[in-house]
Amino acid sequence: MSIKEILAEMLSLPTEQRALAADALLKSLNPINEEINNQWLNVAKSRLQELRLSDSQNIKGNEVFTEIWKKYSK
Repeated sequence: MSIKEILAEMLSLPTEQRALAADALLKSLNPINEEINNQWLNVAKSRLQELRLSDSQNIKGNEVFTEIWKKYSK
């Protein structure tokens, strides 16, 4: 099977299966470094803890990106 045939078949898959295939390919190019992965996990947990304990106002991601597009698409 040629790469063109493989790609055509992959592109015909449902979105979720294409995402899984893309993730597997990317992981094969950039193997996960467990130490770095654990450090990021600790940062994420720490930030979640900060959010839960603070009185800060949370803004939805799509609202943030909308504002960024408005600001920089001029």
